[in-house]
Amino acid sequence: MSGHSKWATIKHKKAALDAKRGKAFTRLIKEIMIAARNGGDPDMNPRLRTAITAAKAVSMPADNIKRAVMRGTGELEGGQIDEIMFEGYGPGGAAVLVAVATDNRNRTVSEIRHCFSKNGGAMGEQGSVAWMFERKSQILIETEKASEDQLMNLVLDAGADDLKNDGGSWKWFRRPNCTRRFSRRFKRPGSPRFPRKSPCCRRTS
Repeated sequence: MSGHSKWATIKHKKAALDAKRGKAFTRLIKEIMIAARNGGDPDMNPRLRTAITAAKAVSMPADNIKRAVMRGTGELEGGQIDEIMFEGYGPGGAAVLVAVATDNRNRTVSEIRHCFSKNGGAMGEQGSVAWMFERKSQILIETEKASEDQLMNLVLDAGADDLKNDGGSWKWFRRPNCTRRFSRRFKRPGSPRFPRKSPCCRRTS
C-alpha cells in the first residue's frame, strides 16, 4: 500500500513539473519566434540571442529552438504570433502597460479589456500612458553570491544604470541590448555566476 502511495506521489510531482516546464517552453518558443522575425542569426540579433539563452537555461532541446527560429524567419510554416502592447489605467488611475504575444489578436483584445474592467480599470488609447515608461532589463543576484565592491566595477564597466540592495539580492537596471556585454563581463575568471534576468518597464523620472 505504501509503495502504491509513493508511486502516486512521484507521478503527481512529475506531472506538475512537466506542466510547469511545458508552460515555460511555450512562452519561450513564442519569444524566439517573435525575435527571429528580425533575423535568424543570434550573433546579429540581440533579442534572439537572449531568448535562446533563456531557452537553454530551462533545458529546451536544440531541435525545438531550431524549429522556433525557422518558424519566426518563415523557413517553416507555423502559427503566426503577434506582439501587442496594451495601455490603460488601473484602480486609482495608475498607469499600466501590458505586453502580450498571441496567435489570436481579437480574442486577446477582448480578454485584456475584460481584465481591466473586472479589476476597476479601463483600457486607454495608444500613447495614453506609454510615454511614462522606458524599456529596461532588471538583473538580480543573491547578496551572498557577491559583495558590493565585487559587483560595482563589473556593473559600471558593463554599462548598468543603477545598483541597489533589494534585501536578499542585488538589483540593477540596464539597457535591453546590453545582454552580450554583461555575459562577457560575468564569464571572466573570479566573477560571480551570471545572474538571473527579468525584462521590465521602469517609470521615468
